[in-house]
Amino acid sequence: MEYSPEFKKNFATAYLAEEYERLEEEVAGAIGAAGSDPDLLRLAKEDEHRAHARQAAILSEIERILAKEEEEEVRPRSLVLELRAGAGGDEATIFARELKEMYQKYAGGKGWKTHIIDDLTLEITGEGAYDALRYETGVHRVQRVPLTEKSGRIHTSTASVAVLPLRDKSKKEVNPADIEMEFSRSGGAGGQNVNKVETAVRLIHTPTGIDVRSSSERSQQANREKAMQILIAKLEFLHEEEEQKKHAAARKAQIGTADRSEKIRTYNYLQDRVTDHRLKESWHNLPKILEGGIDDIITALRDASRLRTGEDSDTVAGNDRDK
Repeated sequence: MEYSPEFKKNFATAYLAEEYERLEEEVAGAIGAAGSDPDLLRLAKEDEHRAHARQAAILSEIERILAKEEEEEVRPRSLVLELRAGAGGDEATIFARELKEMYQKYAGGKGWKTHIIDDLTLEITGEGAYDALRYETGVHRVQRVPLTEKSGRIHTSTASVAVLPLRDKSKKEVNPADIEMEFSRSGGAGGQNVNKVETAVRLIHTPTGIDVRSSSERSQQANREKAMQILIAKLEFLHEEEEQKKHAAARKAQIGTADRSEKIRTYNYLQDRVTDHRLKESWHNLPKILEGGIDDIITALRDASRLRTGEDSDTVAGNDRDK
């Protein structure tokens, strides 16, 4: 790695960059002061050798810091997990809430923090959280007999999941003129929890129609900042999804991570079975899984993703498959 003055603009590497330049100036000054005196030149050259060794160590440390920052950018510590009820009416809404609780319990078991943004939207923060949950994006399907079904007929309902990484530094810029902002009151239907001030914020990105609502923060400003952060994550997600669809052939060798319309998993109550259609694998003990016991599924998905290179595309493809 070669030295760059840009290193001084990064808070994490600025002090190292300053030390690198100080050594450079120190050596240049010593050589200049030595003039043609052989003894002083010899000492100056020794100092230069030591300074260069120190500079090489500084560059190695800067490289390590930048690599760590890049890794954190690829695998951020925070994510937004957004669920939506799909086909199936009220049963789909119930299923979406059950999935939300499943992810909350899974995150709790990992020691990650969860924060409810709005109804079916969670923020999860913790080391490795995004890396673990990134493959949950897609359509989840449930097959069961609803409690309200008197004839015993099996219903099929769906809920979609989107996993949106929250990055401290986003490359996506949003034109303020493209955003409409609405305010409303947070809180429930009555009692002390009703917020009499309009703190809830809804942002609408007019070019795409994407809207985001945040109501869990205590102030309008905090909700606005959170909503903007999620909006940017959604726009990045949309861009990634469009790029992956352009390169659909390449995706055949990958675990799908960005197509919300892709059916990825079925939860079959009668057979006490969860099937991931990308892996063609099933797991039993559905009650345990819905209580957050999805470690085996997460591990299988991560292993398949890491081993996908050189494998048959059908092993890890993310296409629609019914079981």
